[in-house]
Amino acid sequence: MSRDTREWAWEYSASRGNARLVLLSIADRIPDEQCVAWASLTSLMKRTNASRNAVRGALAALAESGELEVLDDLDGPQHSTVFRLPRAAAWLAKVAAAREDDPETYVGPPDESDPVPELDIERLRKHGIWPKTGSESDPRRQNPTGSDPDPHRQNPTPPRVRSRPLPGSDSDPQNRSEPKVNRRYSSSAADLTSATDWQVDDASLSWAQQQGHLDRLGEQGMQAADAKWRHYRAAWSPRPAAAWAADWQSWITREHTPTPQRPNLYALPGGNPAPQAGMTKADLHMAALLAAVDEPTGTE
Repeated sequence: MSRDTREWAWEYSASRGNARLVLLSIADRIPDEQCVAWASLTSLMKRTNASRNAVRGALAALAESGELEVLDDLDGPQHSTVFRLPRAAAWLAKVAAAREDDPETYVGPPDESDPVPELDIERLRKHGIWPKTGSESDPRRQNPTGSDPDPHRQNPTPPRVRSRPLPGSDSDPQNRSEPKVNRRYSSSAADLTSATDWQVDDASLSWAQQQGHLDRLGEQGMQAADAKWRHYRAAWSPRPAAAWAADWQSWITREHTPTPQRPNLYALPGGNPAPQAGMTKADLHMAALLAAVDEPTGTE
């Protein structure tokens, strides 16, 4: 669903510059047609390569334009901010309704009069989003296993009061391809490597073959997916090889299967301009925009 939301952002959003990057970053996290996702200020800074003030300004501009809504009555994991793209939700609902009987039906561009569907809060819970009013009292959130709670945790320390002047909190990234690997893999500095230097090991290749990804993407598609993964992970800090392997496998699993109806697009910035497999129109736009952001302007 994030792919459809990104397509809406590229085709119909009026945002520009940092605001467009922030919008696309949030759109990339959307799990379903409700167009709701949570994000932290820190993760948005990393994904857009923008400063804290720039991201805050972008969020304010998007909220003022009506393309982004901050859902203050909801909380993401670790009290991160919850956002909604209301116009994207209205557009996806419009497309779904129009194509219910005929998938090939032409759907006109979005209109401000398109109604925004109501939120289904229950569906948001499976994505880690909960109402603030029920976050402390809902037993399912405190104890998802349904077993008796730990007696040592029945009286937790009261939460600290904190100020939240602008949307965004410093918490874990939401994107499932960005795990906090330091919690899962403890290693010395000598065991860490960058994504660029990490080599696909035999276990990962065997996994790709057993899971059918090699047949699904083809050799060129696998190479294109690997190159794209390395491009987007180049700026990440060094991590253990096992962490890169897990992240690489997650990326390959989500990689789109090339089809004749979805032609291959251009390579990543700085690479061969020949078409590569697995890149959608939105992926191409994102790669081009990231390349423009990375280029020195002389004003740094």
